[in-house]
Amino acid sequence: MPHLSDYSSIVGQKTLDEIRELGEKLGGAKVIHVNSTRVGGGVAEILEKLVPLLRDCGLDAEWLVIRGDEKFFRITKDFHNALHGAPTAISQDKFEHYLKVNEQNAEEMAVLNDADFVVIHDPQPAALLKYFPKRKGRWIWRCHIDVSTPDPYVWDFLKRFITQYDAAVFHTDKFAKKDLLIRQFIVPPSIDPLSPKNREMKQEEVEKILSKHGLDLRRPIISQIGRFDKLKDPEGVVKVYQQLKYPEGVVEFRRFLMGGDLFDITRLASERIDCQLILAGGLAADDPEGEEVYRSVVQQAGEDKDVHIILLPPQADVDINAMQRGSQVVLQKSLKEGFALTVSEALWKGTPVVGGNTGGIPLQIIDGVNGFLVNSIEEAAARVRFLLKNPKRAKEMGRAGIEHVRKNFLITRQVRDHLLMYLTLKYIPIKLVQL
Repeated sequence: MPHLSDYSSIVGQKTLDEIRELGEKLGGAKVIHVNSTRVGGGVAEILEKLVPLLRDCGLDAEWLVIRGDEKFFRITKDFHNALHGAPTAISQDKFEHYLKVNEQNAEEMAVLNDADFVVIHDPQPAALLKYFPKRKGRWIWRCHIDVSTPDPYVWDFLKRFITQYDAAVFHTDKFAKKDLLIRQFIVPPSIDPLSPKNREMKQEEVEKILSKHGLDLRRPIISQIGRFDKLKDPEGVVKVYQQLKYPEGVVEFRRFLMGGDLFDITRLASERIDCQLILAGGLAADDPEGEEVYRSVVQQAGEDKDVHIILLPPQADVDINAMQRGSQVVLQKSLKEGFALTVSEALWKGTPVVGGNTGGIPLQIIDGVNGFLVNSIEEAAARVRFLLKNPKRAKEMGRAGIEHVRKNFLITRQVRDHLLMYLTLKYIPIKLVQL
């Protein structure tokens, strides 16, 4: 069980004292977080550490998980895609099933009535509030999705519940919604630097794990690690690798500007990089599309033995740690993204990241400083090629990444943000827009 004192050597005792002082002001308030899965995905990972640390601050914190059948999770996956902007046909029957499952869960969660603060994560349990007309405390909808350009039909359906909350929370102000007319907070997510996924590792341990997965430690490794989700573009990642490994296929670019120097892309494309690719991730319990995406990527990779597509079990954090540390470059080539904590995870390990210019990724990657932001497969391949060809520059960018995460994306900062949010709602509970 994590304790605030564990982080003193990383963030300093003064920071921890300030966090404890905020907790004391809340006087043991009851806080309940509700999401849709206890394993798989960034939300579960955050709550696994956030809830115990809130307890360590003196709060009575609890984590509940809603239950649903396969139909429910397929419907909410459609919601997820629609909120990211994909046109999605959802019938009235599906909306009714969604509400029925929320009502059934509400019947089993009477404890929510008496909580001082209830934090509902994402669309799956968003309608729970409808079934608590006598709720005592402040209810907060925590959105982990890029809802900047949602499908209007699905957004209008969910909005009828969300507008009844006391507040909404988004990763970045780009996601905030003026049409909600409720108080809105910006709270980026975070990583736990002491978790098995992010702790320091000896080089021998890294090499042992990579060898176990069939990697050749004498050749460069690029990787993308995360859920098998089409919006994270794993098929595009395979194409990036193929452009590096088989450059005769690169014909689109003639020249590009990087670091103040011009390079001839035709010349660079003729230099084959004998690299390896890791595509590793798990299947979240609330994402029924994951297995389909996994099978599609396996088929795309074919018989190429340097493409390592690894389906990780839920407790594979040490393996992920080793893969991110053992890679020369980490990719997060998302097409749409909520935040992508995998970026901060890799940066914390001193590995530069090439990421899609979407969602919360630009908050984590300072373009040209600790990685590169890209908008296409061709750009991604060019930036990865640059990092592999310039290891000294890559190392400098890795050091910059560590400090950027230390200042902005560690779990202690998120604990502080939550305490400040609860205090704000306790003393200024009126509804208003704050953008």
